[in-house]
Amino acid sequence: MKIHFIGIKGIGVSALAGYYLAKGHKVSGSDLVLGPHKAKNVPKDANLVIHSPAVRPDNPEIKQAKKLKIKIQTYPQALGDLTKEYFTIAISGTHGKSTTCAMVALILMKAGLDPTVIIGTKLKEFGNKNFRIGKSKYLIIEADEWQASFLNYWPKIIVLTNIEKEHLDYYRDLRHILETYKKFISHLSEDGLLIDAREYSLKQKEAKRLRKILRIPGEHNIYNALAALNTARALSVSDKISFKALSEYKGSWRRFEIVKKGKITFISDYAHHPTEVRATLRAAREKFPNKEIWCIFQPHQYQRTFYLFNDFVRVFSIAPIDKLIITDIYDVAGREKKKIKEKISSKELIRKIKKYEKVYLPKEKIKDYLKRNLKGKEVVIIMGAGDVYKLLDKI
Repeated sequence: MKIHFIGIKGIGVSALAGYYLAKGHKVSGSDLVLGPHKAKNVPKDANLVIHSPAVRPDNPEIKQAKKLKIKIQTYPQALGDLTKEYFTIAISGTHGKSTTCAMVALILMKAGLDPTVIIGTKLKEFGNKNFRIGKSKYLIIEADEWQASFLNYWPKIIVLTNIEKEHLDYYRDLRHILETYKKFISHLSEDGLLIDAREYSLKQKEAKRLRKILRIPGEHNIYNALAALNTARALSVSDKISFKALSEYKGSWRRFEIVKKGKITFISDYAHHPTEVRATLRAAREKFPNKEIWCIFQPHQYQRTFYLFNDFVRVFSIAPIDKLIITDIYDVAGREKKKIKEKISSKELIRKIKKYEKVYLPKEKIKDYLKRNLKGKEVVIIMGAGDVYKLLDKI
């Protein structure tokens, strides 16, 4: 089969493209990062076109695929078809999906269950890829709630990490979010299983053991590990194997990823929601109690920044750090509303945050600012879901 992917650089779409390529299919793709979308990019003999949900109906490649009468699916629709072919374990929730997905995958691998995995980050254990081809019946995926994408999936096990206000460019409010999660959970068959991490307590005996063995810091990761442990138990994997796998997990790309450059410790982190920001900054202080900690934050999407503005202000105002740099809001193509973009800015966010030293800087000025002001031995957190992580390559 010949498949063309529109938005192939996206973390989810690229994983699915990698999966089909590894399965022996012919794959082509385009992305705005690589250049403008053009009708000629679509192979005339393609059997299927898969596109990111962010791609609009008037996209020239979508229009060309329709003209050529090629089957068209969104990424969630295509992944949904796969979930029907496997014993699917879907990791859902506002936060912690990638980490929990990675933990479950590594436990099942160590147990010899050889899962196929499609994940929203890159793992060293997968050769720095965001997918893994296994030979068993098991498929582990991240079930994203944005635009109710997870309603396309039909899993045997649903792991629920947590539920909070998020993606308010799509959902009306928390009640709407909860209603959509309930609908997703109804996709479980009669013999399906819901594993709800919200029911766990950090006072449990196994939670205390996990606190001792986990290499990645933060209480939020203990919850993630408990969810992974209980998923493994549901599949009759021994605790001995699970604890061994969890003790060896070193983290994944942009999830509290530590990079040393000279005397300075950099942490690259994907946190972009206030709750994630708070968890990451607390974890940093827990791991580096006596260090001077800086945070460079790139807000992700104008609408998220607008709807959760007061939460961001509250979290940063009490954050256990010494210095904060906020750069411009990352503009997510196709998802921003002009009237909201005009109402919000990083400068306004900086102005409202109280307490410690803080500064707004355009991204291109951050490198020189760090060169002038870092004395050595600081911990610098580079945080956000946009392209701020590329700063690391320039430092």
